[in-house]
Amino acid sequence: MSFYRFARAVVVGLCNVLFRVQVSGRENVPASGAYIVAPTHRSILDVPFSAFITRRTVRYLAKDELFSTGIGRRLFTALGAIRVERGTADRGALRALEDALVAGSPVVVFPEGTRVSGDRIAPLFDGAAYLAVKLQVSIVPVGIGGSEGILPKGKLLPRIRRVAVVVGRPIEPPEPSTRARRGAAAKLTDELTAELQRVFSEALARAG
Repeated sequence: MSFYRFARAVVVGLCNVLFRVQVSGRENVPASGAYIVAPTHRSILDVPFSAFITRRTVRYLAKDELFSTGIGRRLFTALGAIRVERGTADRGALRALEDALVAGSPVVVFPEGTRVSGDRIAPLFDGAAYLAVKLQVSIVPVGIGGSEGILPKGKLLPRIRRVAVVVGRPIEPPEPSTRARRGAAAKLTDELTAELQRVFSEALARAG
């Protein structure tokens, strides 16, 4: 993953210059092992902003269209992206995320699903919590403030805005039986919703 480290250094450096990215709570990120990064999602740029919290290679889902060309396929594969077909229940992508976690890699899962607007957390999907419960890995909530106004839908050129990234304390899953897994995931999603709202509100305040 040397290409990932190179690309991360370039992207992080560029974003720091353009958006004066401020990260707080980095000490909450586990130093080793697998975990799920659960960021808020207001911009396509939230993917690189999520990379600010750790130097480790982080796997993430990327929409199928990004792999439609040879260059795109090689680029996003080298960056650790997992190909997913939007609008479908892509079990292959879910299995790929599971494989990455089992191998000890952190993964990014946007629990709100697609990009949304506003300062309130949208209803979360249970996917991140279900993986956390099934594989017994922690969820790291990440609030990204200021990204929504940078590259609105339909715009090609970004606006220069200050961005703040706030990392919350890891949320540990319970240890339920297989039968209770769905209920435990729903309860964990409720806990994640509250903590994600807290770190998102703090990030918005810090971004100004």
